[in-house]
Amino acid sequence: MITMKEQRNENNKNDLTGLLIDEESDRNIRARLWYIWRLLWRDKSGLIGLIVFLVIIFSAIFAPMLAPHDPLKIDLHASRQPPIWTEAGNPEHILGTDNLGRDLFSRIIYGSRVSIMVGFLGVSIAFSLGMMIGLFAGFKGGRTDNLIMTVTNMILALPYLVFVVFIAAVLGRSLLNVVLIFGLTNIPIFVRVTRGEVLRLREEGYIEAAISIGQKTPAIIFKHIMPNLIGPLITLATFEMSAMIFYEAGLGFLGLSVPPTVPSWGNMLAEGRQFLTVFPWMSIYPGLAIVITGFSMNLFGDWLRDVLDPRMRRMKK
Repeated sequence: MITMKEQRNENNKNDLTGLLIDEESDRNIRARLWYIWRLLWRDKSGLIGLIVFLVIIFSAIFAPMLAPHDPLKIDLHASRQPPIWTEAGNPEHILGTDNLGRDLFSRIIYGSRVSIMVGFLGVSIAFSLGMMIGLFAGFKGGRTDNLIMTVTNMILALPYLVFVVFIAAVLGRSLLNVVLIFGLTNIPIFVRVTRGEVLRLREEGYIEAAISIGQKTPAIIFKHIMPNLIGPLITLATFEMSAMIFYEAGLGFLGLSVPPTVPSWGNMLAEGRQFLTVFPWMSIYPGLAIVITGFSMNLFGDWLRDVLDPRMRRMKK
């Protein structure tokens, strides 16, 4: 039997441990990195997600050195070769070739560039613009807030995929167009989250104290509100980046993403679907690349959410 006194001591010990963990983040850079590594090591799923995602980023950056073949080189004599571990596999093509004899492994490596660029640049646009608009709406309030949120809710009410497909069909196939489409259409999500956090933070005691001593609005926003917004928005950005990679692949499958001459996972899925029953590797491996990338980012985003929320850290101890 655990007495009430022992339970109280245990709770105090857990609270003190949580405070000590939080205080470690206020030390120098080396201590902060070690602190982050311990939190990451404690959550193996987040560590796996981060490692896989870093490998994908590394392959995207150094694609010319890692890819064994030119992803655009056509060799009809080597077309439709199966992966190396099958009976008819060719050691020169690890994952086989497509219907034009192009090496699938090389095309998957180069295709990671499109996915990473669309996800990172699209999230950067939505993050920066959405945060500024949400800050302005939440702190200003009144009619300005009502107008901004009315427009935001109208955009969010639209079927997202249909909305994106319509814009992509109008603008045409281009990497820049895809980045702008996802960046601009995801602004309302960041606006809503930022505005909600600002409304909550405005009621905190330290914000009211800053207002009462006469601090100007820019100082309150940049010194007190924005530091508390970064955590939730970064977590949201990781999940939105994963979603953008899936949506970009969907546009590529529909023929509305980058041009056919640019290797991308969505284009590879579209090209291999007509051979799915006889040469399934043409679609299976690009599809696995999409799933693994999105899954790794979701694992890392879940860990990041727990780390940036001290209450979640203490619950997981």
